[in-house]
Amino acid sequence: MQELHDAPLAPLTTFRLGGPAARLLTSTTDAEVVAAVREADDSGTPLLVIGGGSNLVIGDKGFDGTALRIATKGFALVGTALELAAGEVWTDAVARTVEAGLAGIECLAGIPGSAGATPIQNVGAYGQEVASTITEVVAYDRYTRETVTIPNDECAFSYRHSRFKAEPDRFVVLRVRFELEDAGGLSAPLKYPETARAMGVEQGERVPAAAARETVLRLRAGKGMVLDPEDHDTWSAGSFFTNPILDATQYAAFLARAKDRLGPEVTPPAFPADGGHTKTSAAWLIDRAGFTKGYGTGPARISTKHTLALTNRGGATTEDLLALAREVVAGVQDVFGVTLVNEPVTVGVSL
Repeated sequence: MQELHDAPLAPLTTFRLGGPAARLLTSTTDAEVVAAVREADDSGTPLLVIGGGSNLVIGDKGFDGTALRIATKGFALVGTALELAAGEVWTDAVARTVEAGLAGIECLAGIPGSAGATPIQNVGAYGQEVASTITEVVAYDRYTRETVTIPNDECAFSYRHSRFKAEPDRFVVLRVRFELEDAGGLSAPLKYPETARAMGVEQGERVPAAAARETVLRLRAGKGMVLDPEDHDTWSAGSFFTNPILDATQYAAFLARAKDRLGPEVTPPAFPADGGHTKTSAAWLIDRAGFTKGYGTGPARISTKHTLALTNRGGATTEDLLALAREVVAGVQDVFGVTLVNEPVTVGVSL
């Protein structure tokens, strides 16, 4: 297990922001991960677990504790059953399942980060989310000090949320197991209107899984959502805010403010959510509140390709990023009365 001191963390994140860790461990086996976590817990040392770093906002002062980078490898595909080690690169794993002719995660192509992070956020995009295919999550339970296998129905998956996110100091994901579908090389039925339109088919139709993956990659790249070291629009955490989910009273108030601000003919995006709630578009809110693509004058700005991504244009600090995020949150609240919630995990800082 590699050990470094006063180790830079910014290069381990897609934002390329944040100060150093007092100590950085890199674990390549499950046993090393468990040993490192136990050591930190036994000594009372603060612990920061890092996978692909695509969902982290680390403060400029860094992390005064042990940062544990999970770099485990393991891709096992038996029939339609897939098991991934937590450190596997997610987008590479998606590509391999599509090459094997299987469906279920093809529309999650291009999402940066590691496999172990996917159940924490219940990663989703373009009509798919991992909750639909995950069967079990193998994790180290820091409370009981044992490795446990948690079935899907005990993961408490919901929109960009899970039991693992709700209890961030309890579980360290080691492996994730999925059940995919053999549809003869075809995708799962396309649920997302933009994907279906781009492929010239109707929602609910199946297409070749490889074509679905390529279409999603193209759509994501057009929004700066596929990592490219030369493109500062991808120096981000992808979508910085989750789409707001409003109850009936909140939604009615939002509609009234939207019509008052934009005119009675304007209808904001609306999608049914659980419990009779309504989900609306954070990107739409940001744009209509005046924060358009490329907004900002400093080294942290809104992406020139997508209003939902906040980016480091080079030379930014975490405080630069947070100042922009706070400005956007305050602006949307002022105009529409809706409070945006950040999707990335913050370390040593908050909005």
